[in-house]
Amino acid sequence: MQINGPLLWAATSVLGAFTVGTVAWIGRRTGEGDAPGAAAGLRASVGLALAFGIAAGAVLLAGLGGVHAGLFPEAGEAVYASSRAYLGVALPALPLYLLSLTAGLALAAAGDTRTPFVVALVGNLLNAALTWALVFGRLGLPELGSRGAALATALALAVQCVLLLGLLAGPARALSWRGRGGEREALRRMLGVAGASFGERTLQHAGYLVYVTMIGQLGETAMAANQALLSIESVAFTSADGFGIATAAVVAQRLGARAPLSAAAALRAGTRLAALGLAGLGLLFLLLPETLLRAFASDASVVALGVPCLVLAAFAAPLMGAAVVHADAFRGAGATRAALIVTFVGGVVVRVGLTALLAFGAGLGLFGAWIASTADWAVRLGAFAWLARGTGWRGVAL
Repeated sequence: MQINGPLLWAATSVLGAFTVGTVAWIGRRTGEGDAPGAAAGLRASVGLALAFGIAAGAVLLAGLGGVHAGLFPEAGEAVYASSRAYLGVALPALPLYLLSLTAGLALAAAGDTRTPFVVALVGNLLNAALTWALVFGRLGLPELGSRGAALATALALAVQCVLLLGLLAGPARALSWRGRGGEREALRRMLGVAGASFGERTLQHAGYLVYVTMIGQLGETAMAANQALLSIESVAFTSADGFGIATAAVVAQRLGARAPLSAAAALRAGTRLAALGLAGLGLLFLLLPETLLRAFASDASVVALGVPCLVLAAFAAPLMGAAVVHADAFRGAGATRAALIVTFVGGVVVRVGLTALLAFGAGLGLFGAWIASTADWAVRLGAFAWLARGTGWRGVAL
């Protein structure tokens, strides 16, 4: 998972960068009351999701051996085999992931966050049940190990796609993909906004893969501890992303309604909510670090190495929440170039540079790498907060 997780996260995040344009376009059109324009944007986005997913899945699957050897040369053949078994299913399923992501974000941009939540809940419950059955061979199903986990996820994503696209076909909904015309113009405008986001996410994940590779050089115990820490911290990151998506949708709608002051107020409100919510999660990290880590790691040395890092993550969580909300709000407003610059400074220069300095130069190991990641979020938040004081981010035409 230390290999599959970063690779899939990087692939899906970069490929899904076009959804930044989807949220900005549909949010603006919703704010303007332009239902046909929003529908055209939805149809164009669904087409992009299919095209990108099919092409990227084929390319990544063909180059998997080179990725393994180039980024994780010390992992060993047993790890490579398990990774290939998982990614052999997960990569062809990329179109399902992108379709589900696009449909859910489109509904959120139109103001409906409940439907994607319910569908995601159904998909996650199905995924958990199928993973248990297919990994361990329960309920009369074959024992497929890591390949079974990937197959369970692909089946759950297929169900989510059917549900979301079926619901979006309803003529009575505020957003529907029914109709025809306007897709080319919507696509051109959305890609114009999303272009910088492709660059931003490429830089971010290139930096992150370098960061993970550097942690891999710290040894197997550090890799195992880092994977456990990421599993715990992912709750904070996905929570931050939820606040960010909601804020981006409201910002886009308010700008579409020509209410820039209201858009700025939405950014402030989203920031407060995310910081408070993630401070609560951070309190759990602070009070129960060993208990949380033991849920993901049984080796005492792994737990001991991870405890100080999780304590540090408690203080990083609210910084992460506020920074993610600012980034998503800027993207929702169409100010993707600003987000690109901030991400490069924080995610590449600060995180990678400080990891080299602290983890290796100062001999702090994994703890030094987590100091670097905390500094990354602090720098991003400071830069976004300074940019948000101006009005330029609210004036991007779309």
